[in-house]
Amino acid sequence: MVFADEEGAVMEENQQLMLVTGGARSGKSTYAERLAQRSGRSVAYIATATADDDDMRDRIARHQAARPSTWRTIEEPLHLAAAVQRAASCVDVILLDCITVWLSNWLLLRDELSSIESTPASVYSEGALQEIEALLREARTLNVQQRLVIVTNEVGLGIVPAFALGRVYRDVLGTVNRRLAQDASRVYLLLAGLAVDIKRLHEEPSL
Repeated sequence: MVFADEEGAVMEENQQLMLVTGGARSGKSTYAERLAQRSGRSVAYIATATADDDDMRDRIARHQAARPSTWRTIEEPLHLAAAVQRAASCVDVILLDCITVWLSNWLLLRDELSSIESTPASVYSEGALQEIEALLREARTLNVQQRLVIVTNEVGLGIVPAFALGRVYRDVLGTVNRRLAQDASRVYLLLAGLAVDIKRLHEEPSL
């Protein structure tokens, strides 16, 4: 499908790319893993989380135990494009879980955080989008038999965060998610464990 972005530039969907989004504990990862497993193809799991505390170590262990032993795991907290390139050399389905954690890792390394109260969110958005564009370029090199399934969170439906870092994170993640959704051929929104393909329901506005 060919479409126009917000600036009117003509773009084409990547048939190899799928996006899975939703709120916390909505079933995103479970749904994405089920998609990969039901494909019957070889799978690589790109994990962006790092075991920084007991809660995260427990979460990682539970995710690892739930995944089929035949899946290849690539632990990469920052360099998404390189991880996809590595996975694409040996499997048919690449599951990237998740953009939300990746962005947290990426943001915490920014020098600008020391002046986050006075730094516009657009500064962070531009840097994050450079990384996402590299990821999307790599996704477009996948062959017709391969699929990249990306998991992310929707964090913009609640109250405005009280602190500057939370507001910047929310705004940048929203921008990143919109860019990923533009390229994806299918975008699944999870609500209470139920998935809806919102890309297929999308309509351009008209009067």
